[in-house]
Amino acid sequence: MRTVLAVDGGNSKTDVALIAEDGSVLGTGRGGPFQPQLTSVDTAVDAIAEAVRAMLGQDAKPPFADHVAAYVAGADLPVEEEVLRDEILARGYGQDVVVGNDTFALLRAGASGPAGVVIACGGGINAAAVSPTGEVARYPSLGKLTGDWGGGYGLGKETLWSAIRSEDGRGRPTALQQAVREHFGTHTVEEASLNLYYGRTPLDRLHELVPVLMSVAASGDEVARSIVTRMADEATALGMALLRRLGLLDTPMEVVLGGGVLTARDPLLNGLIEERYAEQAPQAKLVVADVPPIMGAALLGLDTLGATEEAKATLRAHFHAMA
Repeated sequence: MRTVLAVDGGNSKTDVALIAEDGSVLGTGRGGPFQPQLTSVDTAVDAIAEAVRAMLGQDAKPPFADHVAAYVAGADLPVEEEVLRDEILARGYGQDVVVGNDTFALLRAGASGPAGVVIACGGGINAAAVSPTGEVARYPSLGKLTGDWGGGYGLGKETLWSAIRSEDGRGRPTALQQAVREHFGTHTVEEASLNLYYGRTPLDRLHELVPVLMSVAASGDEVARSIVTRMADEATALGMALLRRLGLLDTPMEVVLGGGVLTARDPLLNGLIEERYAEQAPQAKLVVADVPPIMGAALLGLDTLGATEEAKATLRAHFHAMA
């Protein structure tokens, strides 16, 4: 029976799963961050090896599977997908390798089938869509250079920006000022900012300000609510543009909401998103992804093998039971 090595490589961790063609899960493992854009392609792919060793043992040797389905962060452009695919092939992890962006694994995990739209709002933000006929629309997702705004890191920066401007008088008064001080345990927001600047506080702790923002927004603070509203507008704009590009505005389509910011199901943020899609794309059905993206990578791998629907149902049942 053929096997799939499914890979979900993200900015914080790399998950792998070894899947048999009948949908049974033979093993899972976790490795470190997959960040080719910050480290190197070699270092990023090392995270797959680390995760495989956690799954199969330290003495595991390639090939690990017949097919490798790797859906990873940093595969934002075709040339990046090609370089990563070449590296995985060179290491002999599998006889055949497909590399794609991790948004496609999230889409396949959250939607009922291969088609749909996905809005991924975790540390960063991205979106993609696949039509019922297999056409794909996506974004480069390279930050502000390519028009991106939001995500956990972006919302953290906006929260800090608004808080310090409230403190020094450049901006509108907001309860975010006190909330940021309390969160970081500093006397001033400026002190918290300088700690981040000089590395005394790791920059990745900016993500911690997302629940702070949501809490202050829920209290009715106008500045905090404006940031949350902008995030809802951006999540809507991302999906609407993809639906228009594929000519699917009048077609029933699932819109998968994924990533930590959206799967937290904040009542204000998710409620605003629901309102906007109901007004602008009434045929869209919003779905919050409650299962890990590694399931989506595994399903895409089974798709490539031509596995049966029964096999895919077996796979889904396993991961839903683990969720």
